Amino acid sequence: MKKTILFGLALLAATTLQAQEKTESKLVVKPSGRVLLDAGVFDASDEVNNQLNDGMGIPDMRVGFKATYEDWTAKVDIGYAYGKVGMKDVFIEHSLGKKSLIRAGYFVHQYGLQSATSSSFKISMEEPRSNQALNNSRLLGVMFEHSDLRYLVTTSFFSETDAMKMTSDKTGNQGIGVMARALYRPLTEPGRIFHVGISGAYESPRYNSNSELNHKSFVLSTTWPTRIAQVTSMQATVDHAKAMYKFTPEVCAAYNRLGLEAQYFYNSVTRDNGYHSFQATGGYAALRGLILGKQYKYNYWDGGIDTPARGSLELVLAYDYLDMSDPEANIRGGRSNDFSATMNYYINKYMIWRVRGSYTKVSNRAGYDDDHFTALETRLQIKF
Repeated sequence: MKKTILFGLALLAATTLQAQEKTESKLVVKPSGRVLLDAGVFDASDEVNNQLNDGMGIPDMRVGFKATYEDWTAKVDIGYAYGKVGMKDVFIEHSLGKKSLIRAGYFVHQYGLQSATSSSFKISMEEPRSNQALNNSRLLGVMFEHSDLRYLVTTSFFSETDAMKMTSDKTGNQGIGVMARALYRPLTEPGRIFHVGISGAYESPRYNSNSELNHKSFVLSTTWPTRIAQVTSMQATVDHAKAMYKFTPEVCAAYNRLGLEAQYFYNSVTRDNGYHSFQATGGYAALRGLILGKQYKYNYWDGGIDTPARGSLELVLAYDYLDMSDPEANIRGGRSNDFSATMNYYINKYMIWRVRGSYTKVSNRAGYDDDHFTALETRLQIKF
């Protein structure tokens, strides 16, 4: 009898242990990386022709990992482009059920449609100039996101970009900000997509190596649309700054194999000591169509059209406008018009081949003549 009881207890213990082993969560770590291989030929006006030279480059190269455990996710991406080591995405994320999450670290916070795609997945190959000048890249902070069938809402609190480059004894009191994005999406099924949204943000003045401008200014700038040669094309330095307020409405739509993405930017900087406030505006529209491939699909967590399936061939026609000249504020950062056509061939899940042609005209910059820039580029990108 005792032997039978002991055997039963041993069997029960073994069964329980086996069940625990089956249900216990495992830590899953996956490597990640990307390489962009670019080549291009350029033509520019005399003012910038000696800087925008034809050539080849690897504008982005990264190695990192993504780890998941139960409801937790961690991601680390380190860049090595052009021989420089730099932090990319570094964050920890916690899922709050199936529809919400909270993320903390260094990453691109959601502000408008362009925040839905990383730098290597821009459908026009290069980031719209208006977004580059009037939005932020990665920021150190925390973001809450809720995403369901009809709505996406995010809120973020963050510090300025230089918080990842220098300690506070070097920067002084760091600039801070808050931002939010809200989308309404009545149509999200494949081939029938429509969403409208708006994002808004507040930022305090940023770090500047010039002590007279440190946390009393904002510097808004953009480069010519290539990463083979990285040359600033427009810049507005807004001094005597108190705060920046900005917003951006957006629209995203697709029917079958045709898609449209558009966004408008408005930034206003209030200033003290009697200086007039500064306004900058911009916007872009991109018409995209699948020459080969099935209909477009929606990405719920990012809030935008998802990357097309393997074998798809896409044509994107885009226009971008940027105005950083405000005569009332006596700041002439420049005005630009950019036209581009991009072909994207989605080779497989990990590889994309792109060809882009563009024309950019810049005018109304203090101390500079009007300039133009024509480019023909190609890129083979690998991301896993």
